[in-house]
Amino acid sequence: MTEERSTTTRDTVELAYLPVLADAVGAIRARAKATPSGRLQNGILLACGLLMLGALVLNLIGRRGPSIGGTVFCVVALAFFLGLYALVPGLQGQQMHRMYAAQGEFRVVVDDDGVRQFSRDLDMTYRWPALPRYTETDELFLLLTGDRHGVGMAILPKRGIAAPADIDRLRAILDGNITRI
Repeated sequence: MTEERSTTTRDTVELAYLPVLADAVGAIRARAKATPSGRLQNGILLACGLLMLGALVLNLIGRRGPSIGGTVFCVVALAFFLGLYALVPGLQGQQMHRMYAAQGEFRVVVDDDGVRQFSRDLDMTYRWPALPRYTETDELFLLLTGDRHGVGMAILPKRGIAAPADIDRLRAILDGNITRI
């Protein structure tokens, strides 16, 4: 009798969705903001961009006047670093999306035991110690491995949740089992 009661009160949230490129790109961007290595990578790219911007300004206001070669170099380098900052998540997201899009529809079950993902060729179970932390964006929940880089991840798009109230239930399950970052 007690066992029967626990299965009926067990909180479970189910998701069903087709992977889209925006999910993968959003996950890559969220991971970059949530992990130390992602913040370091973004910081280095932005610092290099600012350094090039400073060099460009100094080149333009210098006593000898602007140098054409220096101006071209600074503009190209600035465009390169800012382009990397803007484009890398999209390129990485495209690679990830190609891998998952071929699987068709994903079904996911999240409960106090962990996360179970099913698709055409995939049947995966993650216990909470494998994904001990998560971050949330407006579009998704991103579950990350415990390593510094967040190499492993599970993407839970909010659009895959049937009822809006289930988003709060999912957040409660995650908060009860893993750490929000």
